[in-house]
Amino acid sequence: MHRLTCCHLAPVISCRRFSIAFVALSLLANTPRQAAAAQAFIIVDSQTGYVLQAQEAKKKHQVGSLTKIATAVVVLDWAEHKAGNLNQIVTLSPDAFVGTGENNIGFQPGDAVALRDLLYAALVQSDNIAAYTLADYVGSNLEPAASGSKGTSVTAFVSQMNALAAQLKMERTRFVNPHGIDDNVRPLPYSTAEDMARLTRYAMNKASFRFYVSQKERQISIQRGKRKLGYLLRNTNELLGKQGIDGVKTGRTARAGDCLVLSANRESEVVKEGAMTAVYPRHLLVVLLGSANRFGEGAGLVEHGWQLYDQWAAAGRLADPKKVL
Repeated sequence: MHRLTCCHLAPVISCRRFSIAFVALSLLANTPRQAAAAQAFIIVDSQTGYVLQAQEAKKKHQVGSLTKIATAVVVLDWAEHKAGNLNQIVTLSPDAFVGTGENNIGFQPGDAVALRDLLYAALVQSDNIAAYTLADYVGSNLEPAASGSKGTSVTAFVSQMNALAAQLKMERTRFVNPHGIDDNVRPLPYSTAEDMARLTRYAMNKASFRFYVSQKERQISIQRGKRKLGYLLRNTNELLGKQGIDGVKTGRTARAGDCLVLSANRESEVVKEGAMTAVYPRHLLVVLLGSANRFGEGAGLVEHGWQLYDQWAAAGRLADPKKVL
């Protein structure tokens, strides 16, 4: 066992009382499991990656629109490292409307929308047409060597999504499209609660991503011929703004059931002992897959997660390396 620290810590407080720490950790290990009807969940301290609790977290599931977290990350990485312009206006092709399901925003082929607004549409209101269009445009701008694919631009983009998964050691994840639709799709996409936690930790390190997923509402612009239309997006995450929850994403398909990833935070904890001071940012991630009541269960797991976190902190934040993402 060793102490996990973060890059924001001042010199770490020396030698806590280890007998008390191990007793507290023992209590933490024996905490009754939070009742959850979901097929899988995981609760993680996002600052260190320490897993506070998990249930079937390595089991493969379909994850629906949680896939769009990876889609957004590939787009943001492209914009950051390849000088991609998120203000670029792109035209929605007819292909974007094939097999993408509902069209709640009311997009039409030929609509012109900024990449930035498409990101909002994909992350805030979980729009599949927006996700496809992002993949189509960015995929066409990826270098062939980077995409590792000779197929369509969307195929090239999905290859980059899977390269990202490999980079993050998401060993039980396969992406097959940019939106997560799994109906009449072969091979099936899949991931795990643990892998989605890895992905979300990476995504939430990006200030731009954190901003996108924190928006309860967002006005976007659509150019349709000579008319400029406005549309007010509404976030599909009903828990946003409650219990310190500041993101991140919902997902749902018939195969996946209801899925949810939540980020929650509290004010940083300042611990003083003699002349030494340490500052501990307090951030939780909760991933919930295959739920029949994702918001009710999600709220319960966040509350339970803070109880586990407080016990872990009181124990000196000691962590088994095998339980760190």
